[in-house]
Amino acid sequence: MQSKAKTVNEYLKSLPPDRQAVMKKLRGLVVKNIPKGFEEVMQYGMIGYVVPHNLYPAGYHTNPNEPLPFICLASQKNHIAFYHMMIYQGELHDWFVSEWKKVSTKKLDMGKSCIRFKNPEDIPLSLIVELVSKVKPAQWIEAYQKSVKRKK
Repeated sequence: MQSKAKTVNEYLKSLPPDRQAVMKKLRGLVVKNIPKGFEEVMQYGMIGYVVPHNLYPAGYHTNPNEPLPFICLASQKNHIAFYHMMIYQGELHDWFVSEWKKVSTKKLDMGKSCIRFKNPEDIPLSLIVELVSKVKPAQWIEAYQKSVKRKK
């Protein structure tokens, strides 16, 4: 369910009160803990944190006019979605899965780059904070470029 909101505040105001509260909390944690260089935007109908064109002029390979996405937050019909573009494989994935087992008794509901939370109370906020703070823009750009080269 994609929002047509043009700003983050507009997006948040459009949510039901219970979702608004958890999304504001997640947003605040991301803003406070994401490494310098990422920018907050509305992207693909979600709250996004991107590598801006001034740091990565090439933009996103599927649409170079878009800045390179990194993290997105979305309130979907049946869950809260937390997208992290580097979590689908490798060391960061393995670290996250291992840490999840230490902080949560819930089954991890995770796709390639999406972690889904059906109950907002089940979000391990301290683990999300740690995840958000782990990758700097230059590290994401390097990993992204390697990934795009492999696909060619």
